[in-house]
Amino acid sequence: MKNSILIVTLLLTTLFFQTNCSAQKSKKTRFKALVLYENGGHHLAFTKAAKPWLNKLAIDSSFTIDYIENTKTISEKLLKQYQVFIQLDYPPYTWSEESMQAFQKYMNNGKGGWVGLHHATLLGEFDGYPMWKWFSDFMGGIKFVNYIPDFANGKVTIEDKSHPVTKGVPTDFLIKKEEWYIYDKSPRQNVHVLASVDESTYDPDSKIKMGDHPVVWTNDHFASRNVYIFMGHAPELFQNEAYTTLLRNSIFWAAQKNNFSVRTKK
Repeated sequence: MKNSILIVTLLLTTLFFQTNCSAQKSKKTRFKALVLYENGGHHLAFTKAAKPWLNKLAIDSSFTIDYIENTKTISEKLLKQYQVFIQLDYPPYTWSEESMQAFQKYMNNGKGGWVGLHHATLLGEFDGYPMWKWFSDFMGGIKFVNYIPDFANGKVTIEDKSHPVTKGVPTDFLIKKEEWYIYDKSPRQNVHVLASVDESTYDPDSKIKMGDHPVVWTNDHFASRNVYIFMGHAPELFQNEAYTTLLRNSIFWAAQKNNFSVRTKK
């Protein structure tokens, strides 16, 4: 009788241990994300809305997030810890030489993916800093020239419905209260455009237009997966299901390593 009880106890203990191990494995972190964000200025409201949304996404989807407010700590050593780097409304200037070189190697060598929002294409000479030429090429060879300061609503149209980033996103959707940057040219010839804004839908209408106006794209001339999403000014974007689906898809897609050859420039 005692032997039977002992055997049952051992079996139950083994079962509990195996179940517990399985549960721990299922909770294993999928990937690590590094988020660079602006902790001030007129994009602060967007940041304050983005962080809790990102934190919930991380918990629900079993990945971890670390946040930094500036580029001072960015180095090869730091970046190698992360599978995806999210540039949350942070401009491509004020970076140190070390941080620029580290990021360039990260993207050129397929070390991790990148998702950039809005302010990431504020390319030009600002606050005494020269334009980061490599980053301009990364974004399709563009330079910022103007924007709609009083904001406008606009309809965004998905151009590539088959891409993983656009999965589950409506063919067209409304973005409210956006600044809509204007560049010196369309990046289309140098990038893979996923979505564009229809400037004829601006409400209120604006004379500040650029014609062909991509707003979501990826540059597959780089070894690392990357997605740029222009929209990223108003905190209300996190109440827009089309936008949050697009952003969520972008993070998950960029966090994966490429399994295809990098496209060469023509």
